[in-house]
Amino acid sequence: MARLSGRAAIVTGGAKGIGRHYSEALAAAGADVMIADIADGEKLAEAIAGKHGARAASMTFDVSDEAQVKGLIAKTRERFGRIDIIVNNAAVYSTLPPVKCTDIEVALWDKVMAVNVRGPFLMVKHVAPHMIAQKSGKIINIASGTAYKGLPDFLHYVTSKGAMVSFTRALARELGAHNICVNTLAPGLILSETGLENTAHLDQSRAGVLASRALKRDGYPEDLLGALVFLASPDSDFITGQTLAVDGGSVNT
Repeated sequence: MARLSGRAAIVTGGAKGIGRHYSEALAAAGADVMIADIADGEKLAEAIAGKHGARAASMTFDVSDEAQVKGLIAKTRERFGRIDIIVNNAAVYSTLPPVKCTDIEVALWDKVMAVNVRGPFLMVKHVAPHMIAQKSGKIINIASGTAYKGLPDFLHYVTSKGAMVSFTRALARELGAHNICVNTLAPGLILSETGLENTAHLDQSRAGVLASRALKRDGYPEDLLGALVFLASPDSDFITGQTLAVDGGSVNT
């Protein structure tokens, strides 16, 4: 039997980039998957269903909007009957140009925080009651190795990802009594499709990141999938409040 057979997952930001790989990996492991993104995920859902035999659906939504989050949760429960796994992956990053802290517009700061921090909070606020009722669940928050190392000219993004580490620690304490595991996956610099669209990130960081790694190579979305499925599966049922860095040994968490 597949490791995630009989379980239903939501992947925010699951239609493109690394999120697309997360959606496919969960389906390959047997989970029903709701692909939730500002981008249209309908074709991906159809492809996943055809390839893996899992049920897959999509919804176009804005994770920072509470009404839309409520709608997503309702649609997922209507489609799959339950919610066992959420991957809080949606984030503003690849479109951000490097900018000095003194030049970040307040509106941009608020946008990054609305998607990267308020979004996961809203997902948890409206998914947790269902997980509490079924006395099980896996919440996987996506952070970044930059939360541990820092990164110049991306103060808004790095701050938001540092928030995810603390968010996980506090939430794990609160939801542990209900048998809900909350963990963080912290990728290093990953050469994803969306990441390669904005070379400013690579030009500024790639050489230093490679030098910092114990494993001297670039990271790819496929490198994250084993850790993701592990955190979503029964194999991690006694692990909560932790951060798993998948970055070739660049940081120690």
